[in-house]
Amino acid sequence: MKAKVDPQASTAVLQALPQPIIVVGEDHSITFVNYAAEAFFGASLSVLARQKLDDLIAFGSPIIALVETVAQRRAPMTEYRVRVGSSRFGDERIADVFASPLSDSDGRIALLIQERTMADKIDRQMVSRGAARSVTGLASMLAHEIKNPLSGIRGAAQLLEQSVPVDEIPLARLIREETDRIVDLIDRVEVFGDDRPLDREAINIHVVLDRVKLLARNGVARGITFSEEYDPSLPPVWGNRDQLIQIFLNLVKNASEALERTQKPEIKFSTAFRPGIRISVTGVSERISLPLEIVIEDNGPGVPPDILPFLFDPFVTTKTNGSGLGLALVAKIVGDHGGVIDCDSRPGRTRFRILLPVANPAQVTPSEEVMAK
Repeated sequence: MKAKVDPQASTAVLQALPQPIIVVGEDHSITFVNYAAEAFFGASLSVLARQKLDDLIAFGSPIIALVETVAQRRAPMTEYRVRVGSSRFGDERIADVFASPLSDSDGRIALLIQERTMADKIDRQMVSRGAARSVTGLASMLAHEIKNPLSGIRGAAQLLEQSVPVDEIPLARLIREETDRIVDLIDRVEVFGDDRPLDREAINIHVVLDRVKLLARNGVARGITFSEEYDPSLPPVWGNRDQLIQIFLNLVKNASEALERTQKPEIKFSTAFRPGIRISVTGVSERISLPLEIVIEDNGPGVPPDILPFLFDPFVTTKTNGSGLGLALVAKIVGDHGGVIDCDSRPGRTRFRILLPVANPAQVTPSEEVMAK
């Protein structure tokens, strides 16, 4: 005797899944999408239902051929690492697509999309952290030996400034200033080797962002319009307040510098709760959930595509006189908080997205819990 299937329960299960799901008919018309698919394509069911899959997916995508093949064979198939999206519904993203016939009685095909972009970026970030550790291990070993002779060079340059002819003073001053610059660079690299435990507490991330905006408006981002789109019910993050401020202030500073030649420059802060992102961390048996999403977005010229995959590596920079350590330090601090950071960029829109874990209920005092709501 077959068990009866409750259609409402089946729909509820599909809606609860974090992966986008699309159901298409024989003519490729879209008959159903779950909430995750609406978020993925940036459109509601009512809008998507007026489209065909051919309109939704970029021209030439193997997804169309996948649907046709599944319809003919009446058997599930998978395409790995295909481009999903269109100019109408947002940027193209890399995903694995699983296609399966719903039943033998009709031609409907169900598509499940597993985005690869975040997984690839997390993998890349782990490589970047490894590179940063290698650089800082070498820097920590050499810093003491380098700073000692530099101190002697600086002292000698100061003495030369007092004794050389007037026309040679600029040269002695140049030696001193360049020595100071090298020492400053070594100091910045040494920060990466600081593995001391963080002093953490449950923090309302909106309080941190408001502080960053206040500092930026009166400093690095004067004349730039700020906007925000906050989720007011966001739970607190378990972190270090000063370091979180440093993360976002650094991102806002970078955005401000990128907006110097942009008409009507704007920086947007947004927060959201995104369940479904989980990563494995060495030394922890359970996978860590990263549901807190914080996005810093600007309308500047964007990051060059050839640099984007390596943006968080040490000594990678788009600035003429930059050291390439600012974003590497941001990535380190985010990693120390158990989170990840990624960047999507195109001309006119650059988005830095940070995903962080929430504070455990035991870590939140009643007053902090009220503040976070």
